[in-house]
Amino acid sequence: MLCQAMGAACTVTDLCVQPSQLQLPHIDKDDLVVVAMPVFAGRVPPWAVEQLRKVEQHGAKCAVVAVYGNRAYDDALLEMQDVATAMGFRVIAAVAAVAEHSIIRKYGKGRPDAADAQTLRQMGAEIWRKAEAETCATVPQVPGNRPYKQAGSVPQPKGRRGCNRCGICAKQCPTGAIPLADPKRVDTTKCIACMRCVAVCPSGSRRIGAVMNLLATQVLKKACATRKEYELYL
Repeated sequence: MLCQAMGAACTVTDLCVQPSQLQLPHIDKDDLVVVAMPVFAGRVPPWAVEQLRKVEQHGAKCAVVAVYGNRAYDDALLEMQDVATAMGFRVIAAVAAVAEHSIIRKYGKGRPDAADAQTLRQMGAEIWRKAEAETCATVPQVPGNRPYKQAGSVPQPKGRRGCNRCGICAKQCPTGAIPLADPKRVDTTKCIACMRCVAVCPSGSRRIGAVMNLLATQVLKKACATRKEYELYL
């Protein structure tokens, strides 16, 4: 929606794939690049940053988007701006966007919704206008702190009752944290808790477990009680 509102042809590249499946985009100096990353425990996942750094940016203009589950994005948006700037991108805009929480789905449920879609269209148009204007050299003042907060622990899902070891989760895990020979397991040193394995599991048997689900629900309850709105920094 954000890219569509800019009125130009868009090419989408998924960086959250295994290295052998990664197809890096070709970027020209005059392009406007939108870099979107999820927020896990107030930070962007190091794996996503590693993948982004493989991209040759050629000094292109850039808008960074931190997507979070209606709790808070903490230092993640600032971190994204810093990473993109250090790579050589010209960051002209930053967006904090709300989506359904990846673990406790009732928080942010149904988002982005119709109101969010309209907001994204408006933001996309504003970003495009800045990219086309002479003032595009101004740097957005993004909230956050340096040094960044330490990322908190996030529950890691496993294959539970009903798992038939089909291996779909292992094949789609971007970090290779799930062994194909025994997909019920997880390598905790590689797992970034992106929950892609939970989303693609055809039997619904990959999850974090009832006790951990209850604890996470209670921890997030107060912070996620009110609806957070999208924010644009130009």
